[in-house]
Amino acid sequence: MVAASPKSIRSEKILPIELPVVDLSAERSMVTKLIVKACEDYGFFNVVNHGVPRDTIAKMEEAGFDFFAKPMAQKKQLPPYGCKNIGFNGDMGEVEYLLLAATPHSIAHFKNISNVPSNFRRWDFMSEILFQSHVNMYSDELIYSLMAVINLGKRENQIGSVFGSDVCDCAIVHDSSTVSAYTEGVRELACEILELMAEGLGVPDARAFSRLIRDVDSDSVLRFNHYPPILNKDCKDKDKDKSPSHSHTKVGFGDHSDPQILTILRSNDVPGLQISLQDGVWNPVAPDPQAFCVNVGDLLQVMTNGRFVSVRHRAVTNSYKCRMSVAYFGAPPLDACIVAPSVMVTPQRPSLFKTFTWAEYKKVTYSMRLGERRIDLFRK
Repeated sequence: MVAASPKSIRSEKILPIELPVVDLSAERSMVTKLIVKACEDYGFFNVVNHGVPRDTIAKMEEAGFDFFAKPMAQKKQLPPYGCKNIGFNGDMGEVEYLLLAATPHSIAHFKNISNVPSNFRRWDFMSEILFQSHVNMYSDELIYSLMAVINLGKRENQIGSVFGSDVCDCAIVHDSSTVSAYTEGVRELACEILELMAEGLGVPDARAFSRLIRDVDSDSVLRFNHYPPILNKDCKDKDKDKSPSHSHTKVGFGDHSDPQILTILRSNDVPGLQISLQDGVWNPVAPDPQAFCVNVGDLLQVMTNGRFVSVRHRAVTNSYKCRMSVAYFGAPPLDACIVAPSVMVTPQRPSLFKTFTWAEYKKVTYSMRLGERRIDLFRK
């Protein structure tokens, strides 16, 4: 079983690995066993035959690249956008990102308003982004301005007074159906995987984990990460098409574990993801264009009573190519009580963690540095 890495990595030993690949179209009992073993041994695995249409994935990736290709001045006017700053406590990285709400409400919302003029859907999408996700990141002045726009019944033509006239000129905002279809697809994939996990662990209620994400008040989020190439004058032309080497890369997103339940990650064909299965060793993971990468979050480690481990990972940049990833972070409602099912607690394996809510854990997460192990604060 993999052991959780310490909060600081002292050395930079690099050892590439291949993640387990789980074919979701295979016989169900075999799939459950493979997923449980992958979560115990790696905390990460790839899934193929996942059911998310290729066209949906392609449109989402195109929308992401379209947004990040915009001038910096335009991107900065959209509050869910960030660059280099990671979180609230001084962590920095070679990354720019966009945060979107990924709740069941936001998915259903766009289906129900498909007959409304597109300019109204675009503003509703903007408000969904802002008020369902990370609103506390913004200044009071900005929030009051947004509230005034909404309360006055103004729509897209008033966005320019707050954000600037060109902020909505990208596919992510213009075509909300793209985001909705993708989010629904990866959410259903996450729920299917969580139900397979529960079955494999012998949990009587197969939906014990997945219902937290399906809940209408789920706090799930979608994150686009874009890692621009870091040109290095010492890097020769022959290195252009190779995976990032240790000497020609920088850390794009520092080492951390994901605080939520489960992450469903999709990236383009540029390497960059590294996981740490043991102290002082980083394991580069090659991207698979046919697969989604799945990893255990902190909450799932708690809900399996430590049987699955939320493994630390990071993203490094490539010298010549940009990398973009889209991560779905499946999270429960803020008031959800995080506790392992009784079947996961035995005399031989007593309860390892205190009972807490997602709101309590989230508050601790945002009060600490990226690389700190907040889960240790909740051990008994």
